Amino acid sequence: MHAFDSRRGPSGHDGPEHGRHHGPGAHHGFTNADTWAEVLDAPDREAWQRPEEVLRALALEPTMRVADVGAGTGYFAVRLARVVPAGEVIATDVEPDMVRYLMERARREKLANLRAVQSTGSSSGLAAASVDRILVVHVWHHLDDRERHARELAAALRPGGKLMIVDFSPAGHRGPPAHMRVPPEVVVAELAGAGLSASVSPVALPDQYIVEGRREP
Repeated sequence: MHAFDSRRGPSGHDGPEHGRHHGPGAHHGFTNADTWAEVLDAPDREAWQRPEEVLRALALEPTMRVADVGAGTGYFAVRLARVVPAGEVIATDVEPDMVRYLMERARREKLANLRAVQSTGSSSGLAAASVDRILVVHVWHHLDDRERHARELAAALRPGGKLMIVDFSPAGHRGPPAHMRVPPEVVVAELAGAGLSASVSPVALPDQYIVEGRREP
């Protein structure tokens, strides 16, 4: 979702993970969701993304309200919707075609508890104290003003809620050029600065780290 000078995708080929702007910040052309779905939802992604481990780290309950910020084509959003059948998933993206694709995918996969929301450069589209969990995957390193976004997302959490950032490790084989990566300790400091209790998750992914920030009850 923010200025990025490479289009090298997470699987080692050109892709929208780098070069697109898909969260609450600035926008950079990513207009053909159907084409990019072939990359974002590629069958080989599961092996390195390990979505089930990410979902377990979120500690979800069936009635929770969850936001997937910078949801893209819904790789995680549809999985979240199935884990919270009595709750709701709000999938946000700045790209209108992503929002269109997400809405169509929710209908196609019969996920009535999944809705897509248009975010903007100045707003995440999430109301204050409105969600129990926020998931942000491959987005944080794109942000131009991470501290502001951290404060906004922290404000969207309900008491006891959790924000989880998944991004590429400094030494990971996938991801953006090294100078564009954000070390996990920097993310911890940014979430702590937003008033959250933050730490690096013990959950280890092949090329990524997870940072968790929790709002006090």
